[in-house]
Amino acid sequence: MPDSKKYYLTKEGLRSVGKEYRKLLKLRKLKSKEGVPSVLHSEELNAEFVAFREDIDLLESRIEELEYILKNFELIKPPPRKERDKIHLGAQVKVSVDGQEDEFIIVGTLEANPSLGKISNESPVGRALLGHKVGEEVTVSSPIKTTYKIKKIKYLFL
Repeated sequence: MPDSKKYYLTKEGLRSVGKEYRKLLKLRKLKSKEGVPSVLHSEELNAEFVAFREDIDLLESRIEELEYILKNFELIKPPPRKERDKIHLGAQVKVSVDGQEDEFIIVGTLEANPSLGKISNESPVGRALLGHKVGEEVTVSSPIKTTYKIKKIKYLFL
């Protein structure tokens, strides 16, 4: 994992990461109390042991990943009042695309979920819209050239 990577999270996203982390720590504690299956079953490697090791390795890997995120996150906050006419992280944006209106919130990559109306600040559309104002048109070429006309920018209390 790169040293300089920042993870942008809303309060809700931070709660979710923290909850998963605590849950996995409890699971690790339970697994360690369960006892390790024997390595060998007769003269062959015990399949139960192999599965146990894989589970533990995946668990440890995810715990490390969450610890890294929790050490390298930045909470998404609304920008200062004078900057709220521009699109920043945490903005709820209404756009017009080919005569159709669309609305989404720009969040960090960990919380992005286009089906829930949350797009990443690192996605082509999210990256292109950052810093723009209502009335501006932004063209994104990925893979099809699409023009987004910014209709409204709103900051929710994150």
